[in-house]
Amino acid sequence: MKVAVSVPDAVFKSAESLARRLGVSRSHLYATAVAEYVARHRRSEVTRRLDDVYAKESSALDPGLGRAQARSLPKDKW
Repeated sequence: MKVAVSVPDAVFKSAESLARRLGVSRSHLYATAVAEYVARHRRSEVTRRLDDVYAKESSALDPGLGRAQARSLPKDKW
């Protein structure tokens, strides 16, 4: 999809330089940058939602489950 956006001159020049250095098109550079930005914000939304859950619910491990997990680990020497 074609999209027209406005960016500050300094950002445009830096992006042009980076695209040339990486050997990619301007479109590829901008698409990659937006995809990474969206992914970063998606992860922060997941973190925010988990923080909301654990603000209300205990994250403590049930003692019986903790003992069972410890017994299932191999008895390696450190």
